[in-house]
Amino acid sequence: MEGGQTKEDQKRKEIFWNETLAPDEIDRLLAPKALSNFKKYDKNGEHKVGTISLDDNLIIKGNNLLALHSLKNKYTGKVKLIYIDPPYNTGSDSFGYNDSFNHSTWLTFMKNRLEVAKELLRDDGSIWINIDDDESHYLKILCDEVLGRENFVANIVWQKKYTISNDAKYFSDNHDHIIVFAKNKEMFVVNGIERTQEQNARYKNPDDDINGEWMTQPLHAKSGNDTNFSYKFKNGVVWEPPRGTYPRYSKESLSRFEFESRLWFGKDGKAVPRLKKYLKDMGNVRPATIWLHQEAGNNDEANKEIKQVVEDFNFSTPKPERLLQRIFAIGSTEKDLILDFYSGSGTSGAVAHKMKRKYIMIEQMDYIHELPETRLKKVIDGEQGGISKSVDWQGGGSFTYCELTQHNANIIDKIEKASTTESLKLIWHEIEKTGFISYKINPETINENIHEFEALTIEEKKQLLIAILDKNQLYVNYSEIEDGDYQIPEDDKKLNKQFYG
Repeated sequence: MEGGQTKEDQKRKEIFWNETLAPDEIDRLLAPKALSNFKKYDKNGEHKVGTISLDDNLIIKGNNLLALHSLKNKYTGKVKLIYIDPPYNTGSDSFGYNDSFNHSTWLTFMKNRLEVAKELLRDDGSIWINIDDDESHYLKILCDEVLGRENFVANIVWQKKYTISNDAKYFSDNHDHIIVFAKNKEMFVVNGIERTQEQNARYKNPDDDINGEWMTQPLHAKSGNDTNFSYKFKNGVVWEPPRGTYPRYSKESLSRFEFESRLWFGKDGKAVPRLKKYLKDMGNVRPATIWLHQEAGNNDEANKEIKQVVEDFNFSTPKPERLLQRIFAIGSTEKDLILDFYSGSGTSGAVAHKMKRKYIMIEQMDYIHELPETRLKKVIDGEQGGISKSVDWQGGGSFTYCELTQHNANIIDKIEKASTTESLKLIWHEIEKTGFISYKINPETINENIHEFEALTIEEKKQLLIAILDKNQLYVNYSEIEDGDYQIPEDDKKLNKQFYG
């Protein structure tokens, strides 16, 4: 994972390669970073960026913790909905993150990102976290701490697979959890889900009611007014609630329903009356906490959507556009700002774009160009996969791409990609020459004990080289943008000042 170290500061830690940082080092690490390599894409292709504003859709490449802290100045209290699909801490993930932290380390890793994410949310905003069984219960407790137990909204079970894995050792894993928290539950509004044809088909009109199709509801309820009563209708039918139940409506309401012909007495006109509920009066459906693959998509569907973008790219955990469509429909409206700081295959950005939401996507891995960036270009061009037809997507719009300006972060990329002792020794000599070494490390000690370095496994060599780097030189701080050593172009300086100004 890019971005490791642990720090202890007022009982907080950050996982940055298991290295302890002093408080002043932490402040520098989390300071806003300079942005570079700006590019804008619209239906006419790639353009130079002239200005940048809060209305721009953004794709940011870089460590997501540092990127989130860089967003704080401009976007605190601006984000309506956050969706993330973080590493699941299973050791099986294939998309480049360290997906096998020890348990406490993973929770610390998540805690620090959730804390800053909370600051970015609007007071009526919400965060939706896609997670599997291994960490879902611990993550719920962590969210209780960071976001407040009183702000828990739901634990949604999503059917990600519809076939049974008979080679599973115990149970076939067919679902994920989506944990939903509001920033302030009292202000959070849940938008209903559009009714399906199947739901509407339950409404009939056997008596040719001028108000259209209807279903019925009993006139009694399991709880209510302690005072029971019987009621005689004009057709002679006498109604009273069954034993153990109570009237759902008052006598006055029953009289009004009869006058409005809203009661159904069965085909013979003498049955126990029920109240008509008209389809035309039904709004959207209140979302349930179980989402079947027929209504919210599945992993197989998501993989097919990915192959429409990059045919030979293997991505193990993509999410279908229909899943994100449902989440965004429930928790946001047009022009609201969506944030995903594990943008992965780019589904969240693609769906937000098609649903006329603004969005910020953050991704640290190099496949940001192959997947999210390429995918959004095709969305702008009007691709017709995923939810395009259901929302009548015709293309258009734009997004701006930029990166956290690297200083020695590219050396970490080299370390992670190296596969031999010789290549890692060459990287060590590069580190030694550039001076990117932590002040705690004496290079001569390593050179004098190079035989011990050579005896380590490849993975241990990588861990050692990453550990000796000065983590505060990963990226260039915005406050140092005028430092000539970094050679920041004047156009980038101008855009940074607009972004942070």
